[in-house]
Amino acid sequence: MNEHVAGVRACTDMEEYLFDLNGYLILKGALTPAQVDACNRTYDELNAANVDGRGWHGNVVVHNSGRQEGLIFQQLYEAGPVWEDLLDHPAWYDKVIHFIGTDDPENFDGQHGPAFIDECFGTIRGPGGAQRLHSGGHVGTIRTQFRYHAGKFHCGQVNILMALTDIGPGDGATMVVPGSHKSNIRHPQTVALERRGEEVSMDGVVGAIECHLDKGDVLLFVDAIAHGSARRTNPGHRRIAVYRYGPSWGYFRLPYRPSPELLERLTPRRRGLVYPHQREVLPPGRTA
Repeated sequence: MNEHVAGVRACTDMEEYLFDLNGYLILKGALTPAQVDACNRTYDELNAANVDGRGWHGNVVVHNSGRQEGLIFQQLYEAGPVWEDLLDHPAWYDKVIHFIGTDDPENFDGQHGPAFIDECFGTIRGPGGAQRLHSGGHVGTIRTQFRYHAGKFHCGQVNILMALTDIGPGDGATMVVPGSHKSNIRHPQTVALERRGEEVSMDGVVGAIECHLDKGDVLLFVDAIAHGSARRTNPGHRRIAVYRYGPSWGYFRLPYRPSPELLERLTPRRRGLVYPHQREVLPPGRTA
């Protein structure tokens, strides 16, 4: 089924087919120019903070590893209204829920929603920056799995990668190996975990393609697909943000948690997306 309770289709038949076949979709013009501008203002502020190593800018973590990954921001949904609006953005929210495979996307109580964002981060990556080839269907983890059964998708993690700058040839585009989310065999050029610190990219990886995006476009992909990026050779910087969605029974990937202030001001659906684990049933006399 690809219809929600209200009868609005989450995906077209072609989107379902291409996501099943390739493991990704490109959503053109998903963000408005105003949203892109607001996101870039946030990045300007975080970049100006010039945190050496790792530190906090408000409730956002700024991490400069000094390596090819570039400047990394964690907990972006804490950075202001535009980032809160992206939690359940209409350009992708229903699609994400559909591909995760939640049984009843409208049955939530403000704490236990149809999905969970276990990590939201962004990067600013300059010349020389890149990301290694990683993931792939051969890994087989439930957290990142691609699965289709009995007419429904059941994906463990669906990523929304937002382009905040134009990303074309030489800009260090995200790269994927189409169809690798179903592969039973490890790509021979996959970089082993112990080599993560090396300066590597996906340039020259057999079967890989660059996903070129205009600013405001979104790359939707299942985390099981083999992915990484090309090395940036152009001047300037590549800016992207990623929200990672999975089933509401999942848990946080990193030790960061949404602030009480954020939870207080979010709508019930958004609150359920960022922290679906708040409600506890305890034995009599226990408070924690």
